[in-house]
Amino acid sequence: MPPSRTSYVCLPCRGSYKQSYGPERERRCPRCARPMIHAGSAFQPPRRRDTEGWRVLSVLLNAGIRFHKSCCGGPGYRPRTLHEVRARMSYARATGEPFARALVRCEVP
Repeated sequence: MPPSRTSYVCLPCRGSYKQSYGPERERRCPRCARPMIHAGSAFQPPRRRDTEGWRVLSVLLNAGIRFHKSCCGGPGYRPRTLHEVRARMSYARATGEPFARALVRCEVP
């Protein structure tokens, strides 16, 4: 059976690279040599010119949210716009809910 592939992201270069998943070791960007972030096997990167998409992705990855497959076929809800991110961050501040949990909420009450 071939090794599973997963995505690693370099936020400054806006690059995403599929690599075989193995023992955790630091992966470096082939362009800038900075450490890359493990994004998960169900990750689909935004287009390189999509500035807003990369800003949203930066917030998600820095909050510890990853894109792993689940038993139902996908990683679950992830915000796609800065408006959705801001709404969830405001909700988290108002209720005391952790940012990472608020960011993956489908709907904000």
